[in-house]
Amino acid sequence: MPRSRPVGGTEPADGSFAQTVIRWQRAHGRHDLPWQRTRDAYRIWVSEVMLQQTQVATVLAYYERFMQRFPDVASLAAAPIDEVLGLWSGLGYYSRARNLHACARELMDRHGGHFPRSAQALQDLPGIGPSTAAAIAAFAWGERAAILDGNVKRVLCRCFGVEGFPGERAVEQRLWALARAQLPAADEGLIESYTQGLMDLGATLCTRTRVACERCPLQSVCIAHRTGRTAQLPAARPRRALALRTAEWAAVLADDAVLLERRMPSGLWGGLWSLPELQAPVAQSGASLNAGQVSHLLTERYGLTTLDPQPAGDVHHAFTHFKLHARVWRINLPARLRRPIDGHEWLRLDAVDHAPLPQPVKTLLQQLALSDSRLADRPERT
Repeated sequence: MPRSRPVGGTEPADGSFAQTVIRWQRAHGRHDLPWQRTRDAYRIWVSEVMLQQTQVATVLAYYERFMQRFPDVASLAAAPIDEVLGLWSGLGYYSRARNLHACARELMDRHGGHFPRSAQALQDLPGIGPSTAAAIAAFAWGERAAILDGNVKRVLCRCFGVEGFPGERAVEQRLWALARAQLPAADEGLIESYTQGLMDLGATLCTRTRVACERCPLQSVCIAHRTGRTAQLPAARPRRALALRTAEWAAVLADDAVLLERRMPSGLWGGLWSLPELQAPVAQSGASLNAGQVSHLLTERYGLTTLDPQPAGDVHHAFTHFKLHARVWRINLPARLRRPIDGHEWLRLDAVDHAPLPQPVKTLLQQLALSDSRLADRPERT
């Protein structure tokens, strides 16, 4: 099947597109989000990173908690990574949190805690790409820089009739060219209103589904609206079957605490704490473990003996490129057998809520804690 060719409609050369967006934003856009009405590059940066691939409604509570704990670059840079990941837990895409922490430390080490004052210079910092850098520069200093996040891509694809999946290199280059071509002059307040307006249009009217064309200020020049193709533009990611990955996890509990291991810094849930992952013998790769094999692996790895592993349910979680199916084994240890293990830690079940855990693991442990508390509260039979 031939790849779709990116094509664009006629681009206004008189600035009318930008002026329309600016007028609409000032009258109808969002003005009361907690990271607005500030020139503080730190607050703007944190909000932009959190908003990457995450909706505003989800970000709000996380942002407020994060700002209360880390009100400035210095406090974020001085914090242990586990605390940062703990406040990020459930927000997903954890590399954002690791990059945020690394960037704060670099700002302290190389820039005295201050942000470089240009979009170009910001891109040299960990985790700050061209669009995020442009948003920070536009909102903090009014720099004339183009953004191209997911919402803006959707607005441009529809308005200018850009064909093809926005993730393809040629399509993305076309969209960057459009984004730069539509920038207004760098007059007072114009860049901020325009940049916010594009974000607001994509988030509130020109949404992925249930498009509100009847309220959109750009409907008269929008090619997708005029040709009845809002459902087809932008083109969806080429569909492919998601691969299935299987895993077996051990929930080792002792004295109201669970044993956790730190995941590798890169890869799935990098840097977070999770349940120990058991590997099946090579001869049985891909097959499920039985209780005897689980017991043997835990004895071999941790020196734990007299184990009675019990199936504790399954965890299913979908990622962008694959699906995960993890089978969980519960092992109850007498308190006397609990001991320090290198590279691991014992986390009390009542501390799970704020620990740096992947959300599926956190949910599982919360369920185990709830189950245990119900058993403890059950009256004895007489």
